Amino acid sequence: MIPQSFEYSAPASLQEALRLISSGEGKIMAGGMSLIPLMKLRLAAPDHVVDLGRVPDLNRISENDSAIRIGAMATHHDIEISPLIRGRCPLLAEAASQIGDVQVRNVGTIGGSVAHADPAADYPAALLALEAQVRLVSAKSERAVAISDFLVDAFTTSIEPGEIVVEVRVPAEDSGEGYRYEKVPHPASGFAVVGVAARVKLSSGKVSMARIAVTGMSARAFRAANAEKLLEGTGGSRADIDRAAAAVGEGEEANSDIYASADYRRHLARVHAARALAQAMTRIS
Repeated sequence: MIPQSFEYSAPASLQEALRLISSGEGKIMAGGMSLIPLMKLRLAAPDHVVDLGRVPDLNRISENDSAIRIGAMATHHDIEISPLIRGRCPLLAEAASQIGDVQVRNVGTIGGSVAHADPAADYPAALLALEAQVRLVSAKSERAVAISDFLVDAFTTSIEPGEIVVEVRVPAEDSGEGYRYEKVPHPASGFAVVGVAARVKLSSGKVSMARIAVTGMSARAFRAANAEKLLEGTGGSRADIDRAAAAVGEGEEANSDIYASADYRRHLARVHAARALAQAMTRIS
């Protein structure tokens, strides 16, 4: 299907892009991996598309004040191979490496992915487990929003009209931390039927910190806070991990479709939470 007619702009600066969308009518395009298919199916019909591809420095990856700062236009491949991210935030690199296929990873961007807020995307689980922030800029202001507040519902975020996602900030992981991203990919799309991101830290032989985040199971990615509390303070044995993993998804309404029922998705979340936590424990250095 052919998209309906639209105006196209490719601004050369962030200020120009902000001016173009200040009325709230322009639609931002990053890599186009989500927007273009929606437009071709006429599920999205923006009158004006503002392409960020020519805006300089939006793909920069750097470290500042013990936080990794990832420009919104950094591609999944950039994140997957970045020495800085692989060394200081390897969970995110591991999640990026499992997104779609090579073509998607070479073009799709982290900013476009988080702004699209697909409930089966890979980044939300990793970013929730990492307690990341999203930096939003408008023509008049800027703000940083915790990823847990940024993701509101399926395909819904806290972005206000006239705002652009310009950066994702991730606290650098401790060198002694264990991590793992486990995923059940849909065989056709590569999206997560269920994906689980886990982080674990030990102190004096006990689990002093556990982060477990799930994508694909519900309308939005979520932290399994009950499971985290069950694991923290234990020795992190296999029995401890299984007990915590059994609580993943409690109180969450699971998605159901022709590929996986709600009960099956909840089962997958618990199985892969246990696997992710076990692997994270083995990676603690």
